[in-house]
Amino acid sequence: MADTAVSAQGISKRYRLGAGSEPFGTLQEAVARAARRPARLLRRADTRADRDLLWALKDVSFQVDHGEVVGIIGRNGAGKTTLLKILSRITDPTEGRAEIRGRVSSLLEVGTGFHPELTGRENVFLNGAILGMARTEIVRQFDDVVSFAEVARFIDTPVKRYSTGMRVRLAFAVAAHLQPEILIVDEVLAVGDLAFQRKCLGKMGDVASGGRTVLFVSHNMQAVRSLCPRVLLLDGGRLVEDGPAAAVVSRYTELARQVQITPETAVGSERHRRGSGAVRFAGVALLNALDTPQHEFSMGQSIRIRLDFAVLEDVDELFVAVALKSGWTADVLTSVRHRVSDRRLCRGVTGSVVLELPDPAIRPGRYPLYLWLGDGFAHAYDVVDDLTAPLTIVTDADFDRLGFDPSSHSGFVSVPSRVVSAELRPAPS
Repeated sequence: MADTAVSAQGISKRYRLGAGSEPFGTLQEAVARAARRPARLLRRADTRADRDLLWALKDVSFQVDHGEVVGIIGRNGAGKTTLLKILSRITDPTEGRAEIRGRVSSLLEVGTGFHPELTGRENVFLNGAILGMARTEIVRQFDDVVSFAEVARFIDTPVKRYSTGMRVRLAFAVAAHLQPEILIVDEVLAVGDLAFQRKCLGKMGDVASGGRTVLFVSHNMQAVRSLCPRVLLLDGGRLVEDGPAAAVVSRYTELARQVQITPETAVGSERHRRGSGAVRFAGVALLNALDTPQHEFSMGQSIRIRLDFAVLEDVDELFVAVALKSGWTADVLTSVRHRVSDRRLCRGVTGSVVLELPDPAIRPGRYPLYLWLGDGFAHAYDVVDDLTAPLTIVTDADFDRLGFDPSSHSGFVSVPSRVVSAELRPAPS
């Protein structure tokens, strides 16, 4: 137990859906509401029962030793952020307990722990003091924090005037540089630009190699596998897997195999969608060449993408586009665009289209999908981004004989190659 940094014992967190504060009113109305409350609660107890309760976490138990780097993965709504908030002492569990042994620094949301009226300089010292650091320690790290965040010009400006990117950079720099014994990082890095994301991942690698404990939540499976030897998988608020990164990521892939777009899923929410709404995606499925649902493909295996849609307003034509993005940089790897209909589609029409990528030589990795519906002038009807179940390509040793090098981590595509000639010359005497 002496080497344990984080201990979670039967943690559960319950929320009541629709719970809110009492309406404002006069003192007489407040007294009347208080008098009626016990009877009202008794009457509503049987009708509401458990249907208004949401268990964001249920009986989660694990231990993390000092110096471990642990990834926490799961689909949106699995309970990852709730767990980190409990471990960071931002919220209390409904049941169970969490014990933390060490100085904790958390980065869960943009500008977490910052006072908007204070300057960047003042917030650095405030956060260091909250972590229990002496002023001399903070002074020693201050220049490194400012340099990493690239906000030297604005360090004496109130944080409320910072852009989102500036707040993210400074928040991460503070969290990573002020010598925490336990660093807790949620998927807030997705807010930053590409160069900043790479910089942060490199810094987390340095923190991990320095022997400090790191808990890292991300949907970027490549980052998780490269940084975290051990991974926890949450699903539906429960811990369903705890083990080596490769095995747990594979289990996550199985759970996310069926890609769906519904109002209940993250990709069905408006946060991930934009466009006029004249035509909307109704479903997505990844298929093999036999039209069998499949999520994980070997290099060179044909990939089919079935897209279901519903026409909600009359449109003159319909095009569909699909892009595969890099899971590491979010850059577009490749995209295809095709006409679905060149005639007028009336409201109420539904349909589907299947696109195929024949024998793509995409290297192993996980590639988020970008889906687009629109007209011939590139006006978008519906755009879906950040699917929680990306396309997965795995290594196939059979490609060695074809000249592919699937083991290489450089680039996104493999092209056949062969050695035409090779010559060795002796060193001059």
